[in-house]
Order: sequence, then C-alpha cells, then structure tokens
Amino acid sequence: MKRKPRPIRTADRLHGDQRDTAEAGTGAFAAVYAMVRRIPRGHVMTYGQIANEIEDRLSPRAVGWALNGCPSDVPWQRVVNATGGCSTDRLADSPRGLQRALLEEEGIAFRDNGTLDLLTYRWIPAD
Repeated sequence: MKRKPRPIRTADRLHGDQRDTAEAGTGAFAAVYAMVRRIPRGHVMTYGQIANEIEDRLSPRAVGWALNGCPSDVPWQRVVNATGGCSTDRLADSPRGLQRALLEEEGIAFRDNGTLDLLTYRWIPAD
C-alpha cells in the first residue's frame, strides 16, 4: 500500500538561516504571523495589505507562502486575496472550502461569486 506523502511545511522549504529565523520567531515570516494574529475575528486582510504593513519585506505571494506553514495559533483563514476571494482552494494539501467555512463561522458572508465584501470586512490596523 502506498503511503500518502507528508505535506511540506514552509519551514521544510527554507534553508539554513532562513529556517532558524522562521522557527525562532524573528524576521519577515514572524512579522507576518504577528500581523495576522492581530486581525480581529470577523475581519480579514489581504496578502498585499500584510506585505505593505510589514514594510514590503515580503511580496504578497511570499506572505501566502509564509501562511502555508504557519504555527497553529495564527488565524491564517483571515487573509484573502485582493478580490476578497479564498486562494487556499488551489492548494493540493488543503481541503476545498475550508477557509470559507472558517470565515463563515466568524460571521463573514460571501457573495454568489465566492468573494467577500472587502469594504465591509477588511481590517485596517490603527497603528
């Protein structure tokens, strides 16, 4: 019987100092995690918004990469794409619809086209 391949965590993709930095809680990935932990329940931020908030130390795509292997206490589901859609459905190791279901549990409503209203749900940090 074939074994299922183990999902690759972000830390597994990093090399040397990058892995140490991500695991030690310093650097750009740690900044992403800290920002996402601040997003209140029932609100979202976009990948680009987070990239901007951490002073463009990572691209929006790299923010997504960081969240793909984030610690379990990071509410990754609160980060959506620039159109208010869920990008995680494209990941092979992520159950389809999981992000949307988690956001709906927080009271976020989705339009018929599968996006949420960023004017209503986007969180903009005060500082």
